[in-house]
Amino acid sequence: METQLMVRTALVLLALTALGGLLMAGIRFSGKPRPPSSIAMLHGLLAGSGLTLLLYAAIVHGLPGMAWLGIVLLAGAALGGLVLNLAYHTKELPLPIWLVLAHAAIAVVGFVVLILGGWNVTAA
Repeated sequence: METQLMVRTALVLLALTALGGLLMAGIRFSGKPRPPSSIAMLHGLLAGSGLTLLLYAAIVHGLPGMAWLGIVLLAGAALGGLVLNLAYHTKELPLPIWLVLAHAAIAVVGFVVLILGGWNVTAA
């Protein structure tokens, strides 16, 4: 698969992930302590798929530094998502709003940086 197609496919997966994140944030901000587990798991699966595809493209084919920065930021957001899931969601505790916002902010910045650094990437 060509590098540009891999990056764009990963961006579509991450955009779908973001939609799920918006849905879950809306559920949390509406006063419910946490979203349904099915939505949270799908969100994590899409995020993991997109990040894995990006890492493959970056390691095997090479990506510009700005795209790598986006990957690092998204990996940081993924760690925040793991904390939300393992420390709160699975224990049926209310998700801390500050952590939901931090997770989302890091993910959005990483996504935008990735778009700016990787949209028009060509094979190395």
